[in-house]
Formats: sequence, structure tokens, C-alpha cells
Amino acid sequence: LVFIMHLQEFVTVLVRDPRTQKEDSWHSYIDYEIFIHTNSMCFTRKTSCVRRRFREFVWLRQRLQSNAVLIQLPELPSKTPFFNMNNPHHVDHRRQGLQEFLEKILQDALLLSDSRLHLFLQTQLSPEDMEACVSGQTKYSVADAIHNFASLNRRFPVEDEERKKGKSDADSDSESSSSGLGPSDDSVSCGCKASPASEES
Repeated sequence: LVFIMHLQEFVTVLVRDPRTQKEDSWHSYIDYEIFIHTNSMCFTRKTSCVRRRFREFVWLRQRLQSNAVLIQLPELPSKTPFFNMNNPHHVDHRRQGLQEFLEKILQDALLLSDSRLHLFLQTQLSPEDMEACVSGQTKYSVADAIHNFASLNRRFPVEDEERKKGKSDADSDSESSSSGLGPSDDSVSCGCKASPASEES
């Protein structure tokens, strides 16, 4: 007898570990770690960890909305003028709102087929570089970018040493597109084969 188990697909997303980053001597911002763990066919990597700031979430929502006009996208936590990055309650409220936003988006099969979403969740490319990659203006494909970002981030001792050496470059907010993302011979296909979403409440 052969038992075939159909594993239910899942995507776990956590928005956590808010950190204050200095932009220059006057300005600071908070970024959040986005952790993904999934067995979904839609994802090139099954686990990943990146850091994103609020305005990158705003960019993502605008791009997803312009590509999926008929879908009512979930709202981001409101950008209040009273937001105080030194107030742990404010920061945690925003973190929760960002997590709920991603959880809702990841339940939609159409949004899951958008390459920008995958680059946002699984690479540290800037919005400009994500746009360039999606529109074919980079030497690397979406799958290359995700694959190479993951291999840069494996936490082995050798790579930790390399990261310490290269840390001074990585401190600026705008990531450069020359982050070792050359073409890779790994032909991973990225994005969903639009499988019908199972309607579950």
C-alpha cells in the first residue's frame, strides 16, 4: 500500500525585530525583519530573512495595486504624524499592522504571482533595483536575485568573515544593484503557476 500525503501548502510570515537605523546625522528610521517560512510552490526559497522600512511597504502596496486593479488590497497601518519611533507601543502597533498586511497579501494567488512581491520578501534590493529586475533591465533574473541573495546570507563562518569586511558598504539605505547578483546557472523558476486559490474561511 502506498500512502500519498498531500501536504497543505502554508506560508508563515513574521514581521519582527524593529531596529532604528541612522540615515544621516539628522534623520533616523525604523526597519523590520521579514521572516518567511513556506512549502509553497510559488516561492523560490523556502525560508528567507530580509529587512524593510515602512516606505518600502508603501512602494510595494502601490505597485501591487497598479498591477491588480480589481483587487482591493489590504491597508497598511496609517502613517500618522504623531508616530514616535522612541515609543515602543507605536513601533509595535506598526509592526503588527505590517505583518497583517503581508499575511493578507500572501493569501491571494494573483498577488503571489507578482515578481515584485517575491523580490521584496526574499532579497534586499531597493525599490529601483526591483523595478529594473522585473522589467528585464538587469543582468540577473528575479530567480537569480533571490537565489544569490540567499547564498550571500547563509550563516557560515567564512561568509560571516566576508560580511564583516563588506559591512561598511551595507550600511547605507539604498542598496546597490551590484551586490554580487550575476547570472547564476541555477535555473530556478520564480512565481506561481496560477493555481486556483482554495477558498477557505
